[in-house]
Amino acid sequence: MQDELYIKRCIELAQKALGQTYPNPLVGSVIVHENTIIGEGYHHKAGENHAEINAINSVEDKSLIPESTIYVSLEPCAHYGKTPPCALKIKELGFKKVVIGAMDSHDKVNGKGKKIIQDAGIEVISGILEKECIELNKRFFTYHEKKRPYIILKWAESGDGFLDKDYKPTPVSNNLVNQFIHQLRADEHAILVGTQTALNDNPGLTVRNVEGINPIRILIDFDLKVPEDFKIYNKESRTLVFNSMKEEDHDNIRFIKIEKENFLPALMDALYKEQIQSVIIEGGGFTLQQFINADLWDEAIIIKNESLRLENGTKAPKFNHLYHQILTLRDNHIEIYKNN
Repeated sequence: MQDELYIKRCIELAQKALGQTYPNPLVGSVIVHENTIIGEGYHHKAGENHAEINAINSVEDKSLIPESTIYVSLEPCAHYGKTPPCALKIKELGFKKVVIGAMDSHDKVNGKGKKIIQDAGIEVISGILEKECIELNKRFFTYHEKKRPYIILKWAESGDGFLDKDYKPTPVSNNLVNQFIHQLRADEHAILVGTQTALNDNPGLTVRNVEGINPIRILIDFDLKVPEDFKIYNKESRTLVFNSMKEEDHDNIRFIKIEKENFLPALMDALYKEQIQSVIIEGGGFTLQQFINADLWDEAIIIKNESLRLENGTKAPKFNHLYHQILTLRDNHIEIYKNN
């Protein structure tokens, strides 16, 4: 029970850096001496100290470390990257015990961190709140295990099942939901739209109304119909333009050539190579339907405004699944689906 309590605290700490650690995972760590937390830390962003090092640095009386247990939500790393391996630091300091939430499936770690610590004669327990620790890093695990980003479908529809009125941009969701959506953008790595949505809405796809980093913008525009003075091409964020005409780089814009036929597998390969760990598919209806038809999604977020009737326009995607969770924000419902 105590182990679960401290791993839960590791998860809470790790979540503070949501959307800021790419390409690294979210990790929290807690150091406990005689049932008292004497140190804690989390990984803030790539290139900076890992969670375990921040927790170690926060301990005031370092002489207590050999009699302490270090808790960490993800297996300590075993390789030299921008920072030295945490497993070696744990071994060097001689902790009494190490408790791990989830093992790291990344091929550079994958049991190696745990082995280094065990070989040093330190007791190691793993798999504490494993499901919750995997959920915390669903993006990281999907990226490394499936060789593609974690995919979130997202749209807002009226009570009669339309995305807009008469094919023109139409507000569907309320202010509270808009804040929820901008937080989602801040939390995820990238956001994707198709040609028609870019032409109709001229979206900036940036984070407003909340604090956070702008996601990488992805535009699927095979024939390069979207004018380069549109917001998606401004300097507010990096933009990848998938098209069938050219391959080149300009400042923050990268044009990536891709064939129209059967483009989803090629798109997934390209996003994997670009190290993109999560993508919100924001539209439009045609683009969303292609992901749904291919069963290529991990989560779906559907905002419904039941009292709004639009009568004519772009039909909402056909999507027949049972929701996992429902949130109510004033007159809007947010249905959250998981693809198991």
